[in-house]
Amino acid sequence: MSKARDVTDTLARALVDKPDEVEVAEYDEDGCIGIYVKSAVGDLGKLIGRRGRTASAIRTLADITAEQSGEEATVDFEDGQPDQ
Repeated sequence: MSKARDVTDTLARALVDKPDEVEVAEYDEDGCIGIYVKSAVGDLGKLIGRRGRTASAIRTLADITAEQSGEEATVDFEDGQPDQ
């Protein structure tokens, strides 16, 4: 687990209404750390923010954290789906 993933996880849980339902996964994508954030239904808007500013800030912080280890990071967001 990378520090970039930890930073993203901490930020995502702090921003949403249902922090226990946030799932953060990490994967390697051509030498770049890929971070996947899934939130509870209705919490995606809090992670994206107005005009994407919050998402952009999260991505920037994750990338800066990854750079300290000589890596790059990308962050993708997805809204949870209701159980059927």
